[in-house]
Amino acid sequence: MKNRDEILAGAGVNTRLAHAGNDPAEFHGFVNPPVVHASTVLFPNAATMENRGQKYTYGTRGTPTTDALCAAIDELEGSAGTILVPSGLAAVTVPFLAYLSAGDHALIVDSVYHPTRHFCDTMLKRLGVTVEYYDPMIGAGIEALIRPNTKLVHTEAPGSNTFEMQDIPAIAAAAHKHGAVVTMDNTWATPLYFRPLDFGVDVSIHAATKYPAGHSDVLFGTVSANAAHWEQLHETQITLGTCASPDDAYQVLRGLRTMGVRLERHQESALELARWLEGVDDVSRVLHPALPSFQGHDLWKRDFKGASGIFSIVLKGGSPERYKAKAHAFLDALGIFGLGYSWGGFECLAVHVYLGDRRVAKGPEEGPVLRLQIGLEDVKDIKADIERGLAAARAV
Repeated sequence: MKNRDEILAGAGVNTRLAHAGNDPAEFHGFVNPPVVHASTVLFPNAATMENRGQKYTYGTRGTPTTDALCAAIDELEGSAGTILVPSGLAAVTVPFLAYLSAGDHALIVDSVYHPTRHFCDTMLKRLGVTVEYYDPMIGAGIEALIRPNTKLVHTEAPGSNTFEMQDIPAIAAAAHKHGAVVTMDNTWATPLYFRPLDFGVDVSIHAATKYPAGHSDVLFGTVSANAAHWEQLHETQITLGTCASPDDAYQVLRGLRTMGVRLERHQESALELARWLEGVDDVSRVLHPALPSFQGHDLWKRDFKGASGIFSIVLKGGSPERYKAKAHAFLDALGIFGLGYSWGGFECLAVHVYLGDRRVAKGPEEGPVLRLQIGLEDVKDIKADIERGLAAARAV
């Protein structure tokens, strides 16, 4: 592509996704970059080796394949640099280890991804970091929780399983006033629908396992930082040795090419089903930020450009002792939906949500909460499958 940077700067999202991250002219005209498998990299002489005076020095420090993906993510995020790690959980934990030390205080949103909470309650505690969980709806009020030793504020919007929205600019402003780093798990929206660094976040985190890879067969994470926090993040990754494989990087880069059109389909189908479910008698509530009935809808509408394909429903549960039985009946009756913990792939998935670890944001209590990942199947078939689940739950 001639004048590549100039053309892509003003291009639409799908055009940028199709061309971001690599230049075919650098690889003999091949459209996709090569998959470079590397551990050892040779140096032409001892002086170059001693000074690391060449672009590539060892497999853990990058290859042309991983560089291509990093460049693509940086274009999407507007970041100074991106690291690639082997999982979405690693994408959370590496920056925590980068910016937190013994004696520090960290504020973590209470609607956080459960494995993140487990890391905080075990590893960070063992390392001498004090963790405090805060209400996702706190907004600028978070300033009252900031201590002299608060070094990091972690956000996630929408929240895991119950999709609480956060006022990210207000939280970031309060945190920065006191010198704290702001991190955000932005897996739900991807940088296509929300760019955290544009709203005051310092470090943007994605489980690229989900929409970027898109096919339920890759574990991957990306972490993108602004200029002020990039070097510390990068140095931590080098120190920990948490590098991602070039094969997986290639798969994620390939997934990016279609992420825009896939997200459009996920969004359209999920919204159609969410609106339908709002009128279904067996459903007490639909937890989807793009619905006007949702508590955080105004924040979503103000800051986000779109919605992805995952949301939750709350069944009318009757007595609490029947909640699990109703949830299991719903799940076991499904035929198209798979029962699995991930999301962001091409297929529908469902899971009974566990909220027993919450400290502040307790979540719905009027019935069992079921999280639905809406895949790329036809909506009429997905709807029929949900109806099968609802009928089975109704019979309990």
